[in-house]
Amino acid sequence: MSIPETGATAVSATSTPKARRRGFSVFGVRVLAYQIILFVGFLALWEYAIRAQWLPVYLYGQPSGIWRELVKGVQSGALVHDTWITAQETIIGFIIGSVTGSIAGLGLWLSPTTAAILRPLMVALNGLPKIALAPLIVVWFGVGMESKVAIAAIITFIVAMLTSFAGSQEVDSDYIRMMKSLGASRLQTFRMVVVPGTVPWIASAFRLNIGFAMIGAVVGEYISAEAGLGHHVYYSGTLYNLNAVWGGIFALMILALILDAMVGWVERRMKWR
Repeated sequence: MSIPETGATAVSATSTPKARRRGFSVFGVRVLAYQIILFVGFLALWEYAIRAQWLPVYLYGQPSGIWRELVKGVQSGALVHDTWITAQETIIGFIIGSVTGSIAGLGLWLSPTTAAILRPLMVALNGLPKIALAPLIVVWFGVGMESKVAIAAIITFIVAMLTSFAGSQEVDSDYIRMMKSLGASRLQTFRMVVVPGTVPWIASAFRLNIGFAMIGAVVGEYISAEAGLGHHVYYSGTLYNLNAVWGGIFALMILALILDAMVGWVERRMKWR
């Protein structure tokens, strides 16, 4: 007895997960190649403009000089040390602020009265330039790593709290009503519906917060510090060594890309995905 062909069973090879991963990989390599070409082309044009004296080197620096500063900083260990200090401040502040802020934002869902009382404060914090708090925090915590961690933690706490609270308010009300009809308590509804429904918001806040944490750490280093990439950039600027300034900026950019990739890697492997 023959089995009829339905057409629905025919699956194109390009629609299999393996083929899709291969296609995505090819696309990713192509995009990366374009990015590298664009970056190298920009540096080459910059170098040529300096050598042709279209731009003054004392105002713009020079890619070849920046490279020499980077090599010198790595060989001496100074740039590596500064990068490690900034990375520690960023990561510790990010974890403390993002985790506690997310918990606080979710906790406000459990107490609508508390949320209503704190709403004006949350609106004020949302509109406040968080960096404005940096000088106060440096005065309170000193010039060491603690003040930079505190700045990064406070900035990320505010963002995570506001985002997680907003996410908890956007959970589908039909699910909440269904839990009530089944006799679930508010805490059970929170654990089984609100928290899972808010996780995508929290993940988005984490991705944003890694950048905010670095901004907080670097601003703190600008204000007062003994080490760190922000201190490196500021100190090099006072000496009018623009190549060293650019070296610190490029190190910050590389560090930001690495940290963002780490957070993205964790996000992609979360169960809710």
